[in-house]
Amino acid sequence: QVHLVESGGGLVQPGGSLRLSCAASGRIRSINAMGWYRQAPGKQRELVAAITSGGSTNYADSVKGRFTISRDNAKNTVYLQMNSLKPEDTAVYYCNALITTALSLENNYWGQGTQVTVSS
Repeated sequence: QVHLVESGGGLVQPGGSLRLSCAASGRIRSINAMGWYRQAPGKQRELVAAITSGGSTNYADSVKGRFTISRDNAKNTVYLQMNSLKPEDTAVYYCNALITTALSLENNYWGQGTQVTVSS
């Protein structure tokens, strides 16, 4: 089955930077889109950034100008470069991918989540 493996989370001071990575593996025919969501305590999970197979991107208003999503199709990997981090960015970040498998079945997959904490 398809699995998403995330890395790059951790503790950082306000104004600092982190780079999240998410690699998809398994019987993949194509990846239609990949993105990052986050969920803070007491809040709903929200879309942070997304990128399609064609390279078009979408960002939440709260991260525009600070975060950049990118992809490496050869490695089935998506990245989230996070700059000028703020305490309100603290959340569990989840990788998401819309994938068509080798059996032509399309499914939405989630990573395990990685904690990002922005604090002095």
